[in-house]
Amino acid sequence: MIRAIVTDIEGTTTDIRFVHQVLFPYARARLADFITQHAQDLEVLQALDALREEINEPQAAIVDLVDQLYVYMDKDEKSPALKTLQGIIWRTGYMEGDFRGHLYPDVTPQLVQWQQQGIKLYVYSSGSVDSQKLLFGYSEEGDLQPLFTEYFDTRVGAKREVTSYLNIARQLVLPASDILFLSDVRQELDAAREAGWLTCQLIRDEPDEESDHKQVNRFDQVVIV
Repeated sequence: MIRAIVTDIEGTTTDIRFVHQVLFPYARARLADFITQHAQDLEVLQALDALREEINEPQAAIVDLVDQLYVYMDKDEKSPALKTLQGIIWRTGYMEGDFRGHLYPDVTPQLVQWQQQGIKLYVYSSGSVDSQKLLFGYSEEGDLQPLFTEYFDTRVGAKREVTSYLNIARQLVLPASDILFLSDVRQELDAAREAGWLTCQLIRDEPDEESDHKQVNRFDQVVIV
């Protein structure tokens, strides 16, 4: 019996183009000036110190840290420090109405229905927890944060690692077989299934011919048993 649904964001609830064509360019265009102006703000200072730890350069200057962040962006590195700083910059964009979090139209009604059925809803994305909350809190459908019980990012582990799903299951205090993971990425679903989770692959475009997971095109096609 499914008692919890954990959903990915990019390509699953949200068009990946929103992330790559709206969010990423917005943060990139503002990164250097923002860090220069806010380097002494506590949350920015902590993120920069975390970046120094990541690159093992405890005395790195701001200009060098900014250069490193651009390198991470170019390589799409899953740097926790970068994710944190992007989320801080995106917060301004959401709050000032520069954009709203994109969701596929089938997502919100089904999330609401599942919650009404007593199923707990969670998010697991490579983006920081703060950025996840912003996307759902300032979505095109309004504030959807109350739908979710908890959010997870790569601090629990990488999304293609089995241990990440074991870690989440322990935090949910549920048998793995009671958890359903929704994602568009086959390798993430492979890891979740190896951890004992149920899986369903959201395919918004062409079918994944290499996948043996159940594939659906919309949230309302997901079968809950």
